[in-house]
Amino acid sequence: MILCVLLAGSVTSIPAQVVGDEAEMDRLQVRAEELMGNGDPEGAAMSMGRAALMASQLAKRAGETASASVYRGAEALFRAQEHAYRALALFRRAGGQPPASTGVCHTLQAARTGVRHAATALDLEAPLRERLAPAETLRLGSLHAKTEDWTTVVDSMASDFQCP
Repeated sequence: MILCVLLAGSVTSIPAQVVGDEAEMDRLQVRAEELMGNGDPEGAAMSMGRAALMASQLAKRAGETASASVYRGAEALFRAQEHAYRALALFRRAGGQPPASTGVCHTLQAARTGVRHAATALDLEAPLRERLAPAETLRLGSLHAKTEDWTTVVDSMASDFQCP
């Protein structure tokens, strides 16, 4: 009898944990945006790194499902944002005058690569998109839009910093 109660409790806590992890991932994204708004790219990079970690954990839990592809895309996008924020922090620390150092440009290149990976992971074929829950479909659309925006942001940063 006790074993049944314990098993029932562990089964019911799994969806709540996933929702909790998704909420934490979203909270970390918002926190990163707040930190950037306050002029703290280093703090923003740390928050986005944590959001990427949460997305990675959610992808692993989702196994080989369409949901996992959405979370893998989110992880790649969040890592790209983390690199872009770090590049900005490095650029500012070095005086904020172009041309940027090789380290800044390499960090921005990692951001570019991450955005490309995100775009690839989020390019789900119709049969996979149909398997997504409504909330996941919304998340996919939002991530697509953010990926497009961040492609532009990273390219603009590279131009402003005079990176090749």
